[in-house]
Amino acid sequence: MPDTSFILNFLVFSESLLPGSTSLLSFVQQRFTRTEPTELIDWIASGRVCVDQQLSCAEQRLAAGQTVQVTMPDHREDPVDTRWQLVWQNEEIMAVYKPPLLPVSRTTRNLYNTLIQLVRRQSPYYDAHLLHRLDTETDGLILLAKDKAADLKWKKQLASLIERKVYHAWVYGQPDWNERTVECELSEREGSAIRSQMYVVDPTQPEQYKKPKLSKTAFRVLRTEGAYSLLECELFTGRKHQIRSQLAHLGYPVVGDKIYAHQGHYYLKRLEAGLTDEDIELLGGPHHQLTAVRLELRLDPGRELVCIELN
Repeated sequence: MPDTSFILNFLVFSESLLPGSTSLLSFVQQRFTRTEPTELIDWIASGRVCVDQQLSCAEQRLAAGQTVQVTMPDHREDPVDTRWQLVWQNEEIMAVYKPPLLPVSRTTRNLYNTLIQLVRRQSPYYDAHLLHRLDTETDGLILLAKDKAADLKWKKQLASLIERKVYHAWVYGQPDWNERTVECELSEREGSAIRSQMYVVDPTQPEQYKKPKLSKTAFRVLRTEGAYSLLECELFTGRKHQIRSQLAHLGYPVVGDKIYAHQGHYYLKRLEAGLTDEDIELLGGPHHQLTAVRLELRLDPGRELVCIELN
């Protein structure tokens, strides 16, 4: 029978060790808070928890630079790009780069290989929290709080913390304008073949839409290459699929967008039968071409903005 085990690697950092010493049991207790200590002791005794791939005991003292391996039997996850990167940090929050196709949090297919779980396993911040979200296929900058206290502090003032949020999008076509600001209501629509799809609200048919919300985005053409154009997209609101749905409404959907390009054909096909290599080629790649490239933060009203950009 093939091995269906899934192994979690937790890096040991000096910052996350308790003063004096930290036992293996206390280390895993901090990271598996919903599991009873007696069960965790059984995990260690049975070899399900190891240190540097060696059998260990619950009382073993850990040192910085070691790796704790935890085996999750009979568990599988979809393969994803796990190469997140730390871009900027201060004492309470950090900005990291999320690769495309890596979900930020748990999905039906991925429980452990998500951005938040990877950061918790591969950094000193085992209690990190997402301050906002990115769609799974979108790559780029995202903010995290380093612990619960920072999350409680900054999440309630997120609107004033993030003063500017800019994306780059490759789109099909060549806009006949250089700059354009779109203000509209966005909403899901009754009877849509794709339940998660967002639409620009038609004011003549308000009964078709569920809880419309105002949205605003400024678009600027950066350059055109053949049949494609690169746009700068500055968000003034943060609605679901805001950039993607607005660009599709303008007639310039994001390259590779399975929902908003090609009338959603490839999204529905993926659900029914999966996509072929030819489908991926026609889409322009395995994920849509939308990247969060710049964040400007107002950490203190009396200080200058902190500007974080992808290189």
